Amino acid sequence: MITLQIARQLQVNMNTTSFSQKIKQFLIIFLPIFTTQIALSAMSFFDTNMSGKFSPADLAGVAIGTSLWMPVQTGLSGILMGITPVVSHLLGSRRHDQIGHSVIQALYLGIAVGLVVLGAGALLLSPVLNGMPLEPHVANVAFYFLCALAFGIMPLFGYTVLRSFMDALGQTRITMLITLVSLPVNILLNYVLIFGRWGFPQLGGVGAGVATACTYWLIFLISLFFVHRIEPFAQYGIFRQWSSVSFRKWKELLLIGVPIGFATFFETSIFAAVTLLMSRFDTVTIAAHQAALNFASTLYMLPVSICMALTILVGFENGAGRLKDAKQYSALGIGGAVALSLITAIILLLFGEQIAGVYSNEREVITLTQHFLIYAIFFQISDAIATPTQGALRGYKDVNPALIITFVAYWIIGLPTGYITATYTSLGAFGYWIGLIAGLAVGAATLLWRLFRVQQQAALRPSSD
Repeated sequence: MITLQIARQLQVNMNTTSFSQKIKQFLIIFLPIFTTQIALSAMSFFDTNMSGKFSPADLAGVAIGTSLWMPVQTGLSGILMGITPVVSHLLGSRRHDQIGHSVIQALYLGIAVGLVVLGAGALLLSPVLNGMPLEPHVANVAFYFLCALAFGIMPLFGYTVLRSFMDALGQTRITMLITLVSLPVNILLNYVLIFGRWGFPQLGGVGAGVATACTYWLIFLISLFFVHRIEPFAQYGIFRQWSSVSFRKWKELLLIGVPIGFATFFETSIFAAVTLLMSRFDTVTIAAHQAALNFASTLYMLPVSICMALTILVGFENGAGRLKDAKQYSALGIGGAVALSLITAIILLLFGEQIAGVYSNEREVITLTQHFLIYAIFFQISDAIATPTQGALRGYKDVNPALIITFVAYWIIGLPTGYITATYTSLGAFGYWIGLIAGLAVGAATLLWRLFRVQQQAALRPSSD
């Protein structure tokens, strides 16, 4: 159980009054999360970049494999990240004795989810790849990349739970340090396994999957050590008293986590679906699309980090009954995300060619990537509104409407619009990106409207202010 001294310190750290103090507290939570997300995204970046330096076919294979895996990873990780608002609310309402039990049940749930993923992958991977019109070498790289990655699924889900627990306590700098330590290890493993250095076999794009699986194990084991042995986490005694599986607690976690996970899945899977649909185009187009999408995904770490920070801060203030503070944090996060998206838009306009050159040495790929990056400007501005808004809604534990909104916006509006534009106009592959822009814009506007409604309803309830 957490000591009274630590509990009071958390209350002091999280309970701010003035707007300037909120900016400071927001940055304290946000900056380490952002650094962590960039480091995690950098692993995918180096997988893509270094595979592309090996060959365009390996880049395309890793692109296909990543497109199949990322929606699954982000969706299921989103389910497990439901522990964040649960812990934040428990902290805000000072029910510290219930936190340890919630975390251990989330770990059990992570094991169950991991087993389901491994079973589904064993049954479905080959049929899915065989049903796609891929060049033989591209399909081979994608298959073995995902097979190698499978060995890191269980530790990845375990790390997701432990990281969410540590972040919910406001200790985002710890998870930042853990991820930063693992990044150079991932880069080194990519180097020796993709290119076959220092006596290691030359695996090409498949080596990126092996390196990523090893890195997942590393961050999980380090997180396990911190939670068990380092304060303030150790004072919860999570691994000192093992409790049996509680399906009641699983239900609580799933009621929050499943809508979060599926909302995340609907958003990320539309990008994967576009990549898979674009498999009918040539390898150069697939490679350029994936390079542009990979860089856009790196930029996406800004709004997604703000989203995670808002879940923690809004959840804490809402749990404590300070609704005015929760509303101010929401405005601060969403406004900051929009401002940052305008800055990144200028960067894409000015340095598009240089960015494209990072991913490939071939002029045709660079030129096409640069064109895709222009379209990325528009949908990343919508992301800057939609994603932080979802984080604020999660802090209010309002997760079900976002699930419906994201499904309709991305899959009922975005994907069909992209398919029609790409198939029946001269825009070709660029048509899919127009569909992405349309879906994300609708989602952003609707989610923002939902947040206003939730805040209005919350204001009608008694507050501790």
